[in-house]
Amino acid sequence: MRIVNIHGMGGSPMISLIESRTHGRAAHATFFVLVALAFGVATAHADELRFKDQFLDEFVQRIPDVLKTYDESTGKFGKGIWICRDQEAIYPLAVAWAIENPRNPYYHDPKLLEAILAGGDVLIAEQTPKGQWIFRKKDDSTWGDIYMPWTYSRWIRALSLIKDAMPPARRVKWEKALTLGFDGIVAQELKKPVQNIPGHDAMATYLAGKVFNRPDYCEAAKAYMKKVVDAQSPDGFWSEHSGPVVLYGFVYVEEVGLYYAMSHDEYVLPALERAARFHAALTYPDGSRVETIDERNGYEGGIVTPNVGFTFSPVGRGYVQRQLEMKRRAKQELGADWLASYLLYGEEGEAAPPPAQGDGRFITQDRQAETIRQGPWFACLSGYHVDVQQNRWIQDRQNLVSLFHDKAGVIIGGGNTKLQPRWSTFSVGDVKLLSHTPGDENPKFTPPAGFVHVPTDAKLSSDGAGLDLDYGGAKCSVSVDISDLNRAKLIYTLKSTDRSDVAAHVTLLPRLKASWRTASGKHGKLSKDSIELAPGEAGEWFQLGDVRISLPPQASISWPVLPHDQYKKDGAAEAQQGRIVIDLPFKDGVDRYELDVTAP
Repeated sequence: MRIVNIHGMGGSPMISLIESRTHGRAAHATFFVLVALAFGVATAHADELRFKDQFLDEFVQRIPDVLKTYDESTGKFGKGIWICRDQEAIYPLAVAWAIENPRNPYYHDPKLLEAILAGGDVLIAEQTPKGQWIFRKKDDSTWGDIYMPWTYSRWIRALSLIKDAMPPARRVKWEKALTLGFDGIVAQELKKPVQNIPGHDAMATYLAGKVFNRPDYCEAAKAYMKKVVDAQSPDGFWSEHSGPVVLYGFVYVEEVGLYYAMSHDEYVLPALERAARFHAALTYPDGSRVETIDERNGYEGGIVTPNVGFTFSPVGRGYVQRQLEMKRRAKQELGADWLASYLLYGEEGEAAPPPAQGDGRFITQDRQAETIRQGPWFACLSGYHVDVQQNRWIQDRQNLVSLFHDKAGVIIGGGNTKLQPRWSTFSVGDVKLLSHTPGDENPKFTPPAGFVHVPTDAKLSSDGAGLDLDYGGAKCSVSVDISDLNRAKLIYTLKSTDRSDVAAHVTLLPRLKASWRTASGKHGKLSKDSIELAPGEAGEWFQLGDVRISLPPQASISWPVLPHDQYKKDGAAEAQQGRIVIDLPFKDGVDRYELDVTAP
């Protein structure tokens, strides 16, 4: 075998690609081992993660798909309404152009180079005088001007790879435009408190400092990245207000990891290992992200693909290995941008087993959340709590329990939103007092006086898998029992006496087109059409697909109970974003509900 290196600034290796010179059966055996290791297949040697050789072949196969979105007449990439992020395609193309390997037909391809150059020229033409772009989304909504971090980081990475092959005048033009942007980023973005966007800016700024020989850029980036690392919880998560921001935690891992690959600043390595342990523990057994403790985003199905930042610790590589094996079994492809970063910056090596997915319990060091795994069941309980914020991005910490089954996926939970108290585990008062007005782009998110739908205090129960909760003086509890392999039990309890204004709410994740039916004989297929079942109308149970949940006579059922979509200016959500909600009022002396959940 021969190692082919591509060198970055100062001659340090940025890529190591293995080129096999073996033949026949030996070559086939070597290739099989590399594939097995790349995807985390259990073999006698699967204690290491090796991926670069296999990923090169996959990466080369993805390039034609990237080029299909390129319009040679305009230099623009993407489909539909053009946004600046469409031009990020120049990054994987630049990696393809730079990799010298007999299996890479795009190495130093002049047509590919011209597409990259034209793509960067479009970014220059679309810049504002301050070096920003208008933040436009594919739905044509606009959110003001921005130093788009994902675009700048990929543009500077592309330049670092092709700069020596650029026509001098064009290189000067690019460098001037990029310097305009990074001057603004240093002056504005890197002065902000720790958040995921300026953190990504800092990583890109560090590389810009190396490319442009700007030590001031490097120092500003290093100082900000130190703040990012210091802001991490001992549990391994980042917060942007109170408690974990799980989805954007992956963004932090990527920016810190890329910064390490560019700088070899060992100060950040412990943070990457802590984050890898946290995210490995907060991943459902089917590979999807646990949403229950996330302060910004609800549940999104699909196997999480760990970014390159996870390759810088043994436990991170073990997590990568586990997730890639799931994607391999699901026959899911890896994207060109993701593969480019793994090839350019990823670190192969020892892969330690991530936190076990077998029976057991994980409790955060701050003792605010736990996960429990037993048999086919997995549950998560969140005690993170904070007052409702007048900020569309920080969701109400309201939905505190999720329940997963190996064959059914996430059944109950789905995470948090705003202006939708029926997503809350408990509420106190009339839920109609807090709602989203269609079309309102600047709503008041805080609830009216006397209405409470987020806990004012919450803690893990000392006697089992549950939460002790206080809603402004109304004391409640919720617990999960998954000790029975065939049946999970959820228990909702009102501990305060003489309270008739409290209700529990059970949020079922929808499965559009799945059949639903009730003990009373009502049935149908879940669609966008609404379902409203009054107390007692469903009978003793409700079933969606193969999942059945028992019902007390006081239970009512509604679909779709919609969230406020923070990523839409007017907050409008589609039916598939909604939940099937079971409302359980504590009235007429009822102070406890037990619901059984069965799955196939």
